[in-house]
Amino acid sequence: MVQEVIVGLSGGVDSAVTAWKLKQEGYHVRGLFMKNWEDDDDDEFCSSKQDLLDAVSVAEKLSIDIDVVNFAKEYKERVFSIFLDGLKKGITPNPDILCNSEIKFEAFLKHAICMGAEKIATGHYAKVREMNGLFQLLKGDDGTKDQSYFLCRLNQEQLSKSIFPLGSMLKSEVRKIAKDNGLHNHDRKDSTGICFIGERPFADFINRYIDKNPGEIIDEDGFILGKHDGLNFYTIGQRQGLKIGGTKKGNGQPWFVIDKDFTNNQLIVGQGHDHPKLLKNGLRASEMHWIEGKEPKKNWVYSAKTRYRQPDAPCEIDQIQEDKATILFGQKQWAVTPGQSVVIYESNVCLGSGFITEAFD
Repeated sequence: MVQEVIVGLSGGVDSAVTAWKLKQEGYHVRGLFMKNWEDDDDDEFCSSKQDLLDAVSVAEKLSIDIDVVNFAKEYKERVFSIFLDGLKKGITPNPDILCNSEIKFEAFLKHAICMGAEKIATGHYAKVREMNGLFQLLKGDDGTKDQSYFLCRLNQEQLSKSIFPLGSMLKSEVRKIAKDNGLHNHDRKDSTGICFIGERPFADFINRYIDKNPGEIIDEDGFILGKHDGLNFYTIGQRQGLKIGGTKKGNGQPWFVIDKDFTNNQLIVGQGHDHPKLLKNGLRASEMHWIEGKEPKKNWVYSAKTRYRQPDAPCEIDQIQEDKATILFGQKQWAVTPGQSVVIYESNVCLGSGFITEAFD
């Protein structure tokens, strides 16, 4: 029997080629466009109007049906509110990971099943493999585009219903297929950052939801270098937007955020990318989620990412207690940041993840 697959068509080239590839393989393909944000959704900032037009154009070119579903309410409750709560606490959450587990592979999946689909498909660069009755999440073959990091909170049910047709492809191949088959978005720029923020300045956007609380920017010696807008707007390892590049004190190297003093409302900075305060031997994480439902072995060498663009780092899981874990690295890691996710791998298999609560020397 021909399987019915619903593809999350976003208007981008990845989802377009996903739909094209599945249709070529004989699936019955339908498109579904998700509208996840409504506040300030206008032409000035992150407008979904053009995305929808692009998605409809792709559907017409491929001769497939497309529907639109609004998950703005679910997004605000399950993703954005948690993101804001984290910022208010002074940590740096990753809403893209929550969006995948709560919206794209939860609300979207349930909606697709109700529409009669047997599976859903997205343009993520990742793979799913069934081994001994369990589903594994694997890295995509294109190391520069692998997105397993963002899928690290998926569970067995979600993976069993998901297809990632681009997992074995390079981005250059995807664009070539799109161009060769007349898809107008073959050279469309990849989206960056968080979808509801778009290209707008982060601080300007967050100002609408979190009040500014200005304070001092100081160095390790307590010397005042400038003023910050509020500790919520800064993250460990941040270089841009500090506005202290012209200070006379220092050795000429760039300034980076190395700590936050919430008691005194001070942002602490240090000079140099490899400042000692930015290099950590380990971390503690909570809300650990293991994709196959079982804890990994201790005293075993795994690898981990503590941010998306970071290379895999050899590590050992030193302790697991209920949903908490302590992870030690073979080499010090840069700017390990509370609120971000630590994602654990064994070779190219993503084992799971947790939310970083503390980094230590």
